[in-house]
Amino acid sequence: MICAISGEVPEEPVLSKNSGLLFERRLIERYIEDHARCPVTKEELTMDDLVAVKTNKIVKPRPLQAASVPGLLGMFQNEWDALMLSNFALEQQLHTARQELSHALYQHDAACRVIARLKKERDESRTLLAQAERQIPISAAGPAPVAITNGKRALEDEVGPDGKKMRPGINPVMIDELTECNSMLSAQRKKRQVPPSLAPIDALERYTQISSHPLHKTNKPGILSIDIDHSKDIIATGGIDTNAVIFDRPSGQVLGTLTGHSKKITSLKFVPRDELLITGSADKTVRIWQGSKDGSYSCRHTLKDHGAEVEAVTVHATQKYFVTASRDNTWCFYDISTGSCLTQVGEASGQDGYTAAAFHPDGLILGTGTSEAVVKIWDVKSQSNVAKFDGHVGAVTAMSFSENGYFLATAAVDGVKLWDLRKLRNFRTLSPYDPDTPTSSVEFDFSGNYLAVAGADIRVYQVANVKSEWNLVKTLPDLSGTGKATCVKFGTDAKYVAVGSMDRNLRIFGLPGEEQMEEAPQSPAK
Repeated sequence: MICAISGEVPEEPVLSKNSGLLFERRLIERYIEDHARCPVTKEELTMDDLVAVKTNKIVKPRPLQAASVPGLLGMFQNEWDALMLSNFALEQQLHTARQELSHALYQHDAACRVIARLKKERDESRTLLAQAERQIPISAAGPAPVAITNGKRALEDEVGPDGKKMRPGINPVMIDELTECNSMLSAQRKKRQVPPSLAPIDALERYTQISSHPLHKTNKPGILSIDIDHSKDIIATGGIDTNAVIFDRPSGQVLGTLTGHSKKITSLKFVPRDELLITGSADKTVRIWQGSKDGSYSCRHTLKDHGAEVEAVTVHATQKYFVTASRDNTWCFYDISTGSCLTQVGEASGQDGYTAAAFHPDGLILGTGTSEAVVKIWDVKSQSNVAKFDGHVGAVTAMSFSENGYFLATAAVDGVKLWDLRKLRNFRTLSPYDPDTPTSSVEFDFSGNYLAVAGADIRVYQVANVKSEWNLVKTLPDLSGTGKATCVKFGTDAKYVAVGSMDRNLRIFGLPGEEQMEEAPQSPAK
């Protein structure tokens, strides 16, 4: 009668009703408490399934081996041998387990490497596919672009496999149009002369404030951008109060206040051909406003392609396209008629965002300024960066191309730098203010004879050539009392200068009254 667990004669034997096996009571009860099953057959087993076996209580005889010293030594030797064999079996099992674990880890590492390589190849393929689709010309018989009505897209933008919005790109027909416009304007520029109606230097020297107009709210004062429609002599101002105001300068009347943005308006531009106004805002959106015969404006499109503040809006010379630049480190090329983004250049990131942008007068070159003091020149046809100008301190706050086609003025904390686009170099630096006062705005007049700079005050320079000195013609004080003139714009033939500051007033500087009319027919000083 041997216990099925210990292999010895049990002191309190019990019998399993299910399997008929014999066990030591204390051993089988402990096993049932832990596992609730038979240790041999693995069938369910409870205490009730055990039957006690009645035996006589007799003294167990001592084994023959324990009756002598040699017998005891033999027993110890057998137990030692059994222990060594068991230890050897355990070591073999451990070695096998280690080999299996090592193999599994190697397979896991190899699988991770394969997955990483496949992901890289997938991303490269998606990039090549997106570039190819951007270069494929859009068929004239293809589907019409997605229309935007009342500020909403008729259909949602298609999203590519990489999660980015699909852009149709600038097709060859548009490129031919841009090239033709460039050729025509370049030819006209070579023949153009200084108009006789341009305000002469001695008139600019006598400029003073002739009017001041409180256009924006008093609780959030500050005019950040100005543009002038020279064909109608109306001025648009964008303010911190989230509104754009249309102002008729000859009559001194406000034609309309455009509301809709939720944050400050950072940049705005007229499109005179279609009586449109484009506004860019810190609320990450761009709005296209349609003018009507009664002088009012309504929102035609709301564009939400940027992921950060829109800092600059600039319109192409054809007046069919415009570009917006944003703090999200991208610039977008739009079709004005449909409000659709044809291409978005750059990878969105939180650093090195764009703070200024301007089209070259001929339309094939785009200039952008970054928050990292870098000026970049782009080829619009290929959307590639063809030049980069370093040297500024602080973010580039404004930029302006001269109508002569080869001067570029950029403004930053350290003043204004003038760049020669023919030799791609900085040929002059104007530092009108102290190092702690940034230059907020810079603007060439349409004739290319004057350059206006705004910061702590407003300064007008006479444009010279690369070697000659650029003389300061007139310094206009910042009458807002804030010491921060934020934007400046020349009127038609430089007959007046419009200035916006960190108060709510638009200020017009020029010759007062009849004196202005008398000066008009004079020819400019040479």
